[in-house]
Amino acid sequence: MTDLTTAPGRSGTTTAAQTPPEPGGLTTDGLTVGYRARAVWGRGRPRAVLEDLDLRAGAGELTVLLGPNGAGKSTLLRTLCGLLPPLFGGVRVGGRHITEEPPAALARRLAVVLTDRVDAGLLSARELVALGRHPHTGFTGRLTPGDHEIVQWALAAVGAGHLAERPAAELSDGERQRVLTARALAQEPDVVLLDEPTAFLDVPSRVSLTVLLRDLARDRGLTVVVSTHDLELALRVADAVWLVDRSSHVHTGAPEDLIASGAVAAAFDADHLAFDAVSGSFGLRRPARTTVAVDAPADLLPLLERALAREGLAVRRAGPGDDPQVAADADGNLTLHGADGVVRTHSFHELTRAVRTW
Repeated sequence: MTDLTTAPGRSGTTTAAQTPPEPGGLTTDGLTVGYRARAVWGRGRPRAVLEDLDLRAGAGELTVLLGPNGAGKSTLLRTLCGLLPPLFGGVRVGGRHITEEPPAALARRLAVVLTDRVDAGLLSARELVALGRHPHTGFTGRLTPGDHEIVQWALAAVGAGHLAERPAAELSDGERQRVLTARALAQEPDVVLLDEPTAFLDVPSRVSLTVLLRDLARDRGLTVVVSTHDLELALRVADAVWLVDRSSHVHTGAPEDLIASGAVAAAFDADHLAFDAVSGSFGLRRPARTTVAVDAPADLLPLLERALAREGLAVRRAGPGDDPQVAADADGNLTLHGADGVVRTHSFHELTRAVRTW
């Protein structure tokens, strides 16, 4: 990833540091999103998905939009960027309703990356990213050296510089997502909306891109709103969360606010999966068939708990005078004291196999 402090400024020149713009952000006023039903025999009623939303995504912050499948996240995102008209209420960018902005002016303030397939034709990745400069180029559409500098920075920022000359049509799904994110950055907008930008990326790339978006928000004063299913990563990195629950209510706050209130667990807990507020992660929800005494160093104890939980065992720390049924030492030696004798191994896989016949 590139050093964000040396990214081109809005003038197209390279500066030592960026001064964030004046606070603005994205807000909604009594927003109701949904679909206008097609009239039949003169009748047709709108179908609301999410209603009466007063939301704010602040400048300089990464806001994540979370919720179960079918909760209305994509509908909300498409309404925020103007692709779907609101049923009621409105959307403001920097205090101005997006319906009041001419398309070219709105494109200089708001950039969008959706999951829709983009037909790039014969364009290279660099040329596709350069389309993000067109709101700034005027009638001729000719790119200046400053525009080319910004395109190059946007490609480098998302780790796609090596893809610049590749035909965009030949990119993998993950590579294409990086390039489309770079196109949005090349617009130099005030607000960036992204729908599942990490969906096709491997785990290290998901982390890198999510942290990049957070750092861009911080360093360049951007308002970044990301819809994602990558719940655990989002809760660790985001500044603010909009969480759509199963009842179509939207909870807002810092990740810790929504974890503490139980909103995250209520939205995502399932029959066999439970959210752990302490670790900020999901674990298996299984009734323990028994509890075993464990003696292990602090760094290995969580791994033993995970491994034994898969086999339906709960864990308690072995106390003074206890004979631990499962033990681990600092060298990674694992020991199981079972009815059929003692099993010693370095492998969690072998340990859990032995537990099954315990």
